[in-house]
Amino acid sequence: MDDCSKDIINCLPDNLLCQILSNLSTKEAALTSLLSKRWRYLFALVPNLDFDVLPSLHPEVAMQDQDQTSFIDFVDRVLKLRGKDHINKFSLKCGDGIEDEDAFPWILNTLRHGVSDLSLHVSPSLVYWLPSKVFASKALVRLKIGPKDGPRVKLRNVCLPKLKTLNLDSVVFEEGKIGFAKLLSGCPVLEELSLLNLAWDRWDSCSVSSKILKRLTLCCAHSSRNPKSVSFDTPNVVYFEYSDNIANKYPKVNFDSLVEASIGIRMTKVQKANARYVSDVDEETEMVGNATDLLMGICNVKTLYLSYDTLETLNLCCQVIPVFNNLTHLTIESHPELGWESLPNLLKSCPNLGTLVFQGLLHKATDRCGDVCMCQGLENSHSCLSSSPVKCLKILKFGETNDDDDMEIEMEQIKNFLEKMPNLEQLIIYYESSIDNDLVRVSSQLQEVPTVASLKCKIQVISDNLSLSSTLPISLSMENGFHL
Repeated sequence: MDDCSKDIINCLPDNLLCQILSNLSTKEAALTSLLSKRWRYLFALVPNLDFDVLPSLHPEVAMQDQDQTSFIDFVDRVLKLRGKDHINKFSLKCGDGIEDEDAFPWILNTLRHGVSDLSLHVSPSLVYWLPSKVFASKALVRLKIGPKDGPRVKLRNVCLPKLKTLNLDSVVFEEGKIGFAKLLSGCPVLEELSLLNLAWDRWDSCSVSSKILKRLTLCCAHSSRNPKSVSFDTPNVVYFEYSDNIANKYPKVNFDSLVEASIGIRMTKVQKANARYVSDVDEETEMVGNATDLLMGICNVKTLYLSYDTLETLNLCCQVIPVFNNLTHLTIESHPELGWESLPNLLKSCPNLGTLVFQGLLHKATDRCGDVCMCQGLENSHSCLSSSPVKCLKILKFGETNDDDDMEIEMEQIKNFLEKMPNLEQLIIYYESSIDNDLVRVSSQLQEVPTVASLKCKIQVISDNLSLSSTLPISLSMENGFHL
C-alpha cells in the first residue's frame, strides 16, 4: 500500500484542500497548521476568510486586552500570508476594543484583492465611519453591514456596478434621503435590498425606484415620528417586507410582480390619538395616514403576512380595503390588547383564500369584530365566515399563556370557526404544551361542537412531541399512539 492510500487527504492538491478549509471559520482552519509543514500556511490561502471575535457564548464577558491583541495579530498575519491572492469572501465580526485604525486596513486590503462578498458585523463603542471605498468597489457582488449600533455612512460617490445583494442593519445615512438616493443610483444591477432598523431622524420622505430589484426589505426603527411620503416603484419585486410608522401618503406603489409580502405598519401615539378623535367627531376629515394606496399597490400578492399593528392601523387609517384576487395564503398576528375590527372586511376581500393562519387567537374584545369572532357573544349574527372559501385553517401559539381562562376563549373561537366555515377541509392546531392530558382535554372539547359547517374537515393537534388527528365527527382511539 503506497503513502497516498494511507493518507488520502494529504495527497489532495492544495487548491482542493483550500476549498475544503473554506467551509470552516478562519480560526478553525488555522488549527490545521499543526498537522505538518505542508499545512502550516495552507489555511491562509483559502478564498473565504471568516474572522469572528464576538463573545457569542458569553456576551456579558468583555474582551480582554490580551485577546484583542491576539485577534489583531492573527488577522494581520493571515492577510500578510495571502500576499496578492484574490479574496472571494471576507467576513469580520468584532465588537468593542477593535478600533478603526485596526479594522480599516483589513477592509481596504480585501477591497484591493477584489473581494466579491463582504460582510461587516461591527458594534463599536466609538462611531465607525466606514471607508468610502467600500461603496466604490467594481468587484463587490454582495455587501452586508451591521448590526445594531453599527456604522454611520457618509456617501460621496457610490459606484457598485456588480452589486446584486445589499444588506444594511442600523446604518445611519448622514445625508438622509439624498445619501439613500445616491446609494440606489450607484447600484445599477441590485436585485436584493434589505434595510433594517432604518431611522427617519434626518429625512421625512423615501422613494425606492428600481426596475431590477427582486427582493425588498424595509424595516424602520420605532420612532415618535412618521414619514410624510413613501413611494415604491419596483415592478419586478417578488418579495416585499415592510415595517414602519404609517406614512401620511403613498403617492406611488408599484408591485406588479409581487408574490409574497410581510406588512407591519403601525401608528405613533399622536397618530392614534388623532385618528380616534377624527373617527369620533368627523368621518369626512382627512385621515392622519392612509394605508389604502399601499394595499392597492400590493393587491396582486399571493402570500401575505399582517402584524397585529397592521390590523389596528387598517381599522383607523384605511378608507377602503381592495380586493385581493390572487391571495391564497394569509397569516394574521394577534395581540391581547388589540382588536380584530379590520379583519371582517379584509376576509371579505379575499375571494380565493385557501389557507388562513392565525398567530395566536387572543385579541381585544370589541363590538366591531363580532362578524368574525365570539368576543361579544353574537352567536346568531351573520358572519363573513359563512361564505369563506378557506380550506386550511392553522392556529399557532394555542395555549401559549398557559391560562385556563385564555384557553377557554381560544377554544370558543375555534368552535366558532368549525361551526361557520363551510369549505374547511383541514384544521391544524399547534398547541404550546407537550402534556398528554392537555391534548386529550383539547380533543374532548372539540367533540362538544354541536354542529359543524364542513363534515369533511380533518383536525390535527400538534405539540412538541405529540400529534393527534381526527375527521369529524370526532372519535377517540389509542392505536399506534395518540389519534383522534
